[in-house]
Amino acid sequence: MIGRFIEKAGWPRIIIALFLLGLFIAAPFVGVRVDTSLSNTLVRFGMNGVMVLAMIPMVQAGCGLNFGLPLGIIAGLLGATLSIEWNVEILAKLVAWGSQYQITWLTQEFVDTWREPLGFASAVIIAVPIAAVLGWFYGKLLNRVKGDEMMIATYVGFSSVSFMCIAWLLLPYKHPSMVWGFAGRGLRTTISVEGYWLHVLSDALSVNIGDHLYIPTGMLIFFAVMALAVWIFMRTKTGTAITAVGSNPEFARASGVNVDKMRTISVVMSTVLGAIGIIVYEQSFGFIQLYMGPFYMALPAVASILLGGASVNKASILNVIVGTFLFQGILTMTPSVINSYLQTDMSEVIRLIVSNGMILYALTRKVRA
Repeated sequence: MIGRFIEKAGWPRIIIALFLLGLFIAAPFVGVRVDTSLSNTLVRFGMNGVMVLAMIPMVQAGCGLNFGLPLGIIAGLLGATLSIEWNVEILAKLVAWGSQYQITWLTQEFVDTWREPLGFASAVIIAVPIAAVLGWFYGKLLNRVKGDEMMIATYVGFSSVSFMCIAWLLLPYKHPSMVWGFAGRGLRTTISVEGYWLHVLSDALSVNIGDHLYIPTGMLIFFAVMALAVWIFMRTKTGTAITAVGSNPEFARASGVNVDKMRTISVVMSTVLGAIGIIVYEQSFGFIQLYMGPFYMALPAVASILLGGASVNKASILNVIVGTFLFQGILTMTPSVINSYLQTDMSEVIRLIVSNGMILYALTRKVRA
């Protein structure tokens, strides 16, 4: 039984898990609180989980690892910024609808009480159709370059971020908390979500054990709901067809499956999940990061699912959970333990080395596989 587990998990993944466990064991001996470190790991897991989940549909459809994830993230950033831009108008319309259609509970008092959840929901609602449209075009492009999907996806991710660096300066936003004050136009590099949906998921049903252990229950539940939705979808007729296309496209085509359509659906789904994922990330992080921000989000998500045991042709919810926890756990624990042991602040250097090292390991190992 142990041998079967080792064979299935693989020694590299077991070694990484043991390394993370060793960091937690060593933490108290160098003055790092285990409960605080565990809290930080859980928070980072919840922040990044949905973006890693966005890898599954495209992998299952045979489109490879989604290096074009920044396209979905851009849709999420558009939804977030437009939600803030239209915040007052959206809330006012809700109150007006409540009065017009005699919805007794939809009052100004209700809107004020639920302002942050409504802001988060509006960001998601705006982002999803944008992501669906972008994903549809992205899917059509990938259908024309079968066999080179990951190379083209990398180009799409890079070029879309570069294009939006110009667009963020030119789009006609006017909200004073978002635009550059000296120019009156063009969005800032970072935009605070405080007062809009800061920690709206993280603090929902959150649990505090003692003074240092914090469990972001709402964010973890949201991830669980999204993971369950993906799991259920992949077991529907459409989801089964997507998996068949990824496993053997010729057999799927002979069975009457529209291969290109299934691939496009998977790309749309991945793009939508990426858009939702970045909004979840923002509500916990506290800021919307524009310009080059989306460019640095794809590789950690790819590395996480690969560390969890996925391949370029097959991925599961378990791969997402294991990989995200391992990646974020090591990224959280390594700088803290080493800094405390060396009595110096090298956190940023160590974080870059560890994160890029895990990304490099994950990608090179899967290429050889």
